[in-house]
This record gives sequence, structure tokens and C-alpha cells, in this order.
Amino acid sequence: MRVLFLHPNFPAQYRHIALALAQDPKNQIVFATKNQDVTLPGINKAIFAPSREAHPTTHHYVKPLENAVLHGQAVFKLTEQLKKQGFVPDIICGHSGWGPTLFVKDAFPNTPLICYFEWFYHALGSDADFDPTDPITVDDIARIRIKNAPILIDLYTCDWGLSPTGWQKAQFPKEFQQKISVLHDGVDTQYFKPNPGAKLVLPNLDLSGVDEIITYVGRGMEPYRGFPQFIEALAYVQERRPNCHAVIVGSDRVCYGKSLPDGSSYKDLMLKKVPLDLSRVHFTGSLPYGQYLQVIQASSAHIYLTRPFVLSWSMIEAMATGCLVIGSDTAPVTEVIQDGENGLLVDFFSPQKIADRIDEVLDHPTRMANLRANARKTALERYDLAKLLPQHLQLIQDVANRSKSISTVVN
Repeated sequence: MRVLFLHPNFPAQYRHIALALAQDPKNQIVFATKNQDVTLPGINKAIFAPSREAHPTTHHYVKPLENAVLHGQAVFKLTEQLKKQGFVPDIICGHSGWGPTLFVKDAFPNTPLICYFEWFYHALGSDADFDPTDPITVDDIARIRIKNAPILIDLYTCDWGLSPTGWQKAQFPKEFQQKISVLHDGVDTQYFKPNPGAKLVLPNLDLSGVDEIITYVGRGMEPYRGFPQFIEALAYVQERRPNCHAVIVGSDRVCYGKSLPDGSSYKDLMLKKVPLDLSRVHFTGSLPYGQYLQVIQASSAHIYLTRPFVLSWSMIEAMATGCLVIGSDTAPVTEVIQDGENGLLVDFFSPQKIADRIDEVLDHPTRMANLRANARKTALERYDLAKLLPQHLQLIQDVANRSKSISTVVN
């Protein structure tokens, strides 16, 4: 089978699927991407590059659409080269929203297309209007509506789609949900597993003598993932627990939502606002997977806060590792965590309550052992890569064969 993957950031969500397909010498795998740095065995990368960025004078509502069209145009030109080399895919898998998928059905009209539908934007009722201290404007409402334009084109054009969670699928228009399967990417639960009694020792951080370690993991440090509330909660915890340390994994940047207007970071803002004993707060930056694993294996309490938005892989990875996750009582989290069963839920906006739940965890380690075990059980039963990867491969095969019996709930 000849498979074409499309994503600007190789390999992104397609790492395990592309590698599994590449293991069969009968398959030919081409991955169209902008990322020139990373390589994986058996996968042929085809680099595309938009001819330019959206024009500075383009209306700001339309700039994301213009950039998506430029990405799609670059991929269309790349497909002409692939056809000259004799490559015509049997199936195309691409991430919707960035633009690479926009014109592939024009390039390969007889090839089925599966789109990965991660998020559909709403001005009201999900992430954009979640924080009452950050109200949206009429301008925001209009801009957010137009942001869905390339996604709507993909919803119409694709032969099938998938979303990683039921909550994320539910954001898409009902008239298109009938051709979207719910199928999580999966977590390698043999890699992300508990290590009882683990002590945290990294190249530049030795917490081997610390018994109480609070962990927080994110790609960035931003309001979308509750970073300000977490820092405020730490102040309460430090007052009560003089031997408690916090380890914060992630880059000092904004990945989702608005940046501060003065160009400063939320890390700098919160550290100026909240007095902390910084000798007990450790910012590691982004970590290689092996060191990240060590952090969550040594975690006493793991904090995961999010607006009603895309669910992070990191929360499932933490649960697979047996972390006691204190998660925000928001829809993406409550799809996975039941309060008092496999984790604890907390009000996103209440640093005091976050701190109280951290105390609850640290004060009752024996009682929390069942929750940790249930967290891993949830990861094994619902999000285990070993179970989900074959379902991804079967979905690709079914769509390639134009099967009429594809289910919208795969896992």
C-alpha cells in the first residue's frame, strides 16, 4: 500500500502509525512536511515550503486562511513532483487546519483522504469565552468563525475523519460528525509505567532527598493550561509544606491563546506577582522523553489544568505512569477522570482549592494508592497504544478499501 501523510511538523500524531506501516516492505510511505530535521526509518520525507507568508495587508480574519491556502498550494506543487516520480497514493492521511490537505483531492481525485480533526473553533461555549476575566469581543467572534474555513473545506472534501476524544469530536458540526471516528492516538504504556520508589535525579537537578514533589507539564506556560492558577496555588502549598518542591516542565512561551501585549512571558509575570521560595521551584524547560518520564515517575501530585480545549497527551502519559492527577473540572478532563476514582478534579479558577487538593494527596498517600492504580488501569483499558495502533491501521485499510462498515466509535 502506498500512503501519503501530510503534516507541517513531522512526525506529529503520525509517528507510530507511519513507523508501523513502514515495517512492511510492501508499503511505500511518503510524509510531506516542512520539518527537514527529523528522520525515521522506512519513511520517505517530501519537503514542501509555502511560497510566502500571508500578506501584511490581508484582513486579520483572513490571514490564517491565506496561510492555509499557501500551505495547500505548496503541497499541490509537491504532488505534481510525486506523480512524475510514479507515486500515486492508495490513501492520504493529513491533519486538518494547517492547509496541506486542502487540494490533495484535486491532485489525487481517486484516492481516499482521512483527515485528523483535532479542533473546531467556537467563540461561545468552549475555550474562547471560558475565562470571565478575559472576555471576547465582537471582533474575536467574527475572527474565530472565519478560522474554521479550511477545516470546513476538509470536512466536506475528506472521505473520513478522526478525532482523538469524544469531547473534541463533539465540537464539530453535527452534519459532519457521521464521518468522524473517535480514536485516540494512544500512549505507550510499556514506556510510561510506574517506577515505585523512584527518586528524581536529572543532569542539573537532584531531588533524591525530597519526598513531596509536585509536577506540572506543558508545552508552554500559559493561561490555556492554567499556569497562572498553578503558580498561585504553589504559594499556598509552600506556606503549609516547607519540604515540598515543584518541578515545572515546559518552555517559557505561549503555545495556545494570547500572548501578553507587552511581550513579556507569563512565567515572568507570575513570578513578579506571586512570592515564592524559588529554591523549591524548578523550571526544567523542555526535556527529552527519558528525563520527562523520570519527573512524572517521581511525582507525588501531578497538576493538569486546561480550558475546554484539546486534551494533552501528557495527562494520559501521567496516568499511565501511575501519577495522582489533580485535573481541572473541565470537559476534556472529565471525559477521562472521575473524581475520587482515578484522579481528583478541581475548580480551574481556584488556586486555594488546587492547593487544598494537593494537601489531600500528600496527607493521605495510602488512600491515594487506589486512585493511582485506577489511573493506570484507565490508560491501559482506553488509551493503550498497543490496542489502539491496530485500530488506526485497520481504519486506514478500511478507508483505502472504501469499506461501508466503518464505525464512528472505533475504540
